[in-house]
Amino acid sequence: MSTETLRMRGPVHGTKDAKRVAIGSSVGAVIETYDFIGFGTAAALYFGTAFFPGADPVTGTLAAFATLGVGFAARPLGGVLGGHLGDKLGRKPVLVASLIAMGLATFAIGLLPTYSQVGLIAPVLLVLVRIVQGLAFGAEWGGAILMSYEHAPWKSKGKYTGIVQAGFPVGLLLANLVFLFSVHLGGDWAWRVPFLASIVLVMVGLVIRSKVPESPVFEDVKNEGEIVKSPVLDSIKYDWRNILRGIALRVAETAGYAVSITYMISYLHNEGLAGKSETLVALCIASAMGIFATMAWARLTDRIGRRPLYIGSCAFAALFGAPMFLLVNTGVFILIIATIVISYAVCQNSLAGAQGAWFPELFDAARRSSGASLAYQISAMVSGFTPFVTTLLFVSFGWWGPALLFSTYALIGLWAALITKETWGPTERRLADEAVASADSKSAGAPTTTTNTGTTNTIRKEKELL
Repeated sequence: MSTETLRMRGPVHGTKDAKRVAIGSSVGAVIETYDFIGFGTAAALYFGTAFFPGADPVTGTLAAFATLGVGFAARPLGGVLGGHLGDKLGRKPVLVASLIAMGLATFAIGLLPTYSQVGLIAPVLLVLVRIVQGLAFGAEWGGAILMSYEHAPWKSKGKYTGIVQAGFPVGLLLANLVFLFSVHLGGDWAWRVPFLASIVLVMVGLVIRSKVPESPVFEDVKNEGEIVKSPVLDSIKYDWRNILRGIALRVAETAGYAVSITYMISYLHNEGLAGKSETLVALCIASAMGIFATMAWARLTDRIGRRPLYIGSCAFAALFGAPMFLLVNTGVFILIIATIVISYAVCQNSLAGAQGAWFPELFDAARRSSGASLAYQISAMVSGFTPFVTTLLFVSFGWWGPALLFSTYALIGLWAALITKETWGPTERRLADEAVASADSKSAGAPTTTTNTGTTNTIRKEKELL
């Protein structure tokens, strides 16, 4: 890899707005995760009886999880749309539009009538709103992560994208805290309040995102006339291998989460191993720790590379499948908490922390939004229906079915990590050090001008291009 290739990642020192952009992107990730993940919690605890009542609770849970999967199935289409617009119009417009769509859809869920009120119309409306959620969430990630990535310094891409990725455990924490509170309201209010309350977060997020500047990489691509006519088609044509690798990498993280967290909520409840409040407390603890874990894992990739962390984490997760269920099957609350913390803060957050910088680095700047979004969101179709499949496996094979599925997903991620190139290895880190030193020396040798107040400002002659 050459220094010119590294310049495809943006300014050497990043922009003056790098931190503000990362925080702004993270706020959006918090809100959209609150909305999207909140649906998973509600599906596991409430939607089976509210929208799919029946004598058999397992059937109701399966139907609720199928609705959950519909949203994930819509995410690739959202990723295609958001990726295309991100490469054609810019990253920022996609961020704002996706947040508005997600907010309105989530608020609408809190207003939906139940099956007992309108019959079959209720689950139909739930599915339609869930599709809108999926489209919005699919468009969200690519814009948010690329804005942060392309504003960040070369040597701190992991650190800054880690701030965005940490928005997801923050959203998970907020969603579970609200559900922990609302569970005491009883009746339909127990699940309506969390969705209705999201409108406040959306309004705050829109104010913050409206002030975020556009990506410098996109601006340079536009100024150089390098915007491609069909970025999605070009990405599929030229980057299909990395898209497939990215899908496999993501499956280990997102589908693994669907087993160890989304399905586990239902498993603990249905098997009488923990009550709703206890389960939500465990999730709150895990998500709170996950905030710091995600940022720590992401910063670690700046030091050791993206690939080594992924390989180690996937290998650990592959071995953790059976112990994960053996620990929760004890019914001991402290062991349940420990298991969920390990599943989330280690098995999931480490992979998410690495993805923030690794995925954008796999694709050319002109097709980056499309390629990264496709790789990230197509895997959602697998993870979206995983709780449904996991429930069927449990019915057929007991807890061994979900345990082996979790390990299988981890092995898929391990295989993908082994065949995917390292984008921040020793060579890249050395070239980055040299580029930083060169930029600093040129900056130090540049002429200065004195203002009326006697202070001096350095005039940089070198424009840091793509």
